[in-house]
Amino acid sequence: MDAGRAGRLLSRLRELGGVAVAFSGGVDSALVLAAALRALPGDRVLAVIADSPSLARAELTAARELAAGLGAELAEVEVAELEVPGYRANAGDRCYFCKRTVLSAVGELAVRRGLAHVATGTHADDHRALHRPGLRAARELQVVEPLADAGLGKQDVRALAAEWSLSVADKSSTPCLASRISVGVPVSLRRLGLVERAEIAVGARLAGAGVHPRDLRVRLLGEGFRVELDPAARAAVYARPGLSGAVLAALGELGLTGPGAVAAYRAPALAPPT
Repeated sequence: MDAGRAGRLLSRLRELGGVAVAFSGGVDSALVLAAALRALPGDRVLAVIADSPSLARAELTAARELAAGLGAELAEVEVAELEVPGYRANAGDRCYFCKRTVLSAVGELAVRRGLAHVATGTHADDHRALHRPGLRAARELQVVEPLADAGLGKQDVRALAAEWSLSVADKSSTPCLASRISVGVPVSLRRLGLVERAEIAVGARLAGAGVHPRDLRVRLLGEGFRVELDPAARAAVYARPGLSGAVLAALGELGLTGPGAVAAYRAPALAPPT
């Protein structure tokens, strides 16, 4: 890790004087939080997690544990993205409405706590992605991006997180549950709950067969559904006769309808919607 970039990150946070970190429990926001705690007095740093039906309960629990381990104060704010028509419509710009709602809530809490800035875990590579409507919401709300400002990309983030012994240094991306619902399929409380239950069920079924995926998504499509696994896990599933069929059958019993498939994991945020 370039020591100069780490130094720039800490300097950037010192300049801000105080921050409310939009915290998810992922490696990016965790690094911002850890850096803020190094750069600023503890009472000038607040971690804020937005709680809604799109946040898996396991992720909320993990975020609480991580913040406690870092010695950070964690505030939980309830947000209601499902009340926003543009979010529910899921027309390709859902993340804009989500980030606008979430970051506005974090900002309101920051004002009440006397903190002048909201910081996110956006890094330099995020700005090179083809389709990130959430970044527009952040710009409109004048949110700061300490990682990007310091020139840190994803590899830098993981390297510095490992150097600082953050437990999430190698954690895979864990976007919200709504990201599993295909563009054009409306987001609803029922579908969010179905995705969460489906991923728990698949994870348990695979663990019972000795398969432990790094990346696991159950995506609801316009017609049917798709279970996506990282290459190693997908290969392991197909090496066990009948396992893929058993997984798909279990999801059918859970309430998923239409044709199902086990496929390679894809990161849709890196490409425009199709």
